[in-house]
Amino acid sequence: MATAVTGKLSRLFINVRQVPQLLVPPSPATVSSSEVPKVFWKPYIHTGYRPVHQTWRYYFWTLFQQHNEAINVWTHLVAALILLLRFQQLSQRVDFGQDPHAQPLLIIIAASITYLTFSTLAHLLQAKSEFWHYSFFFMDYVGVAIYQYGSALVHYYYAIEPGWHERIRAFYVPAAVLLAWLSCAGSCYAKYRCHESAQLLGRLCQEAPSGLAYALDISPVIHRIYSARAAERDDPALLYHKCQVLFFLIGAFFFSHPYPEKWFPGKCHFFGQGHQIFHVFLVLCTLAQIEAVVLDYESRRQIYSKLHGDLAHNFSALCLFTVTCSVLTAAYMARKVKHKLSFKED
Repeated sequence: MATAVTGKLSRLFINVRQVPQLLVPPSPATVSSSEVPKVFWKPYIHTGYRPVHQTWRYYFWTLFQQHNEAINVWTHLVAALILLLRFQQLSQRVDFGQDPHAQPLLIIIAASITYLTFSTLAHLLQAKSEFWHYSFFFMDYVGVAIYQYGSALVHYYYAIEPGWHERIRAFYVPAAVLLAWLSCAGSCYAKYRCHESAQLLGRLCQEAPSGLAYALDISPVIHRIYSARAAERDDPALLYHKCQVLFFLIGAFFFSHPYPEKWFPGKCHFFGQGHQIFHVFLVLCTLAQIEAVVLDYESRRQIYSKLHGDLAHNFSALCLFTVTCSVLTAAYMARKVKHKLSFKED
């Protein structure tokens, strides 16, 4: 009996080890959605050979219910709304339409809102069906790739020092585009091919490109922090840059390690999961990064206008190229999933 229950639960698209046996709800085939216990939510359940589906409205309504994805959804949803308000404030004093040097700032704000929105949708709607589970997370990986390129661009455009620019200008932007796409492609492949039996390969495909991308993208900031003269160390932008690095490293730790679940087994099913902590610190990293970039845009124009001249349009075109490649990759992987599922059903 226990083996049969575990086999069914393994298809719920969450780690079955995080589900306490006493909280597993009855099948939606026999219980209406209003009767499912509020302490647990996962409305896509296989019962025999026929999956039970709920409407899209049902999934959006779960925004206001208690379930194991609620914190993941709300952290990124609230952050996206904060950035929308921040963009509205900035648009009153920054001429995004006429100032070419404001284009990278616009890209990072748009990229941040995009990845936060896609992540929100993935965590909220991925249980609709097996196909939508894969598709929404592929979309999430597209958002991450766009954000990676946006981060690389603003660090290179606004934060970089002339000495470091001279060393890396020949390869930095093309490498940032390539690694952003590889991050998307590797994550999609890991999601599609690498399951419990190939976790090491999956983590390598997902984390290696992202780690290399971050090392490259953050290098202008790290160089600036360590090369700053004593008079520059009180620069508010530099403080925000230090905060974004710290927040990212803390978030990366909780993304890669299942803590505090290992410290408190059975106590973190709905609040306090490592992935939730990762979400919080990633949001803090993004907000600190945006503030640092805004300050750099306002105070370092003499530096970056001399370094980049009229190249802003070229960098914007590369952003569109990155988006296109990532979207096409995710769409291709979604087609493979659909074909695989249809073949399995046949």
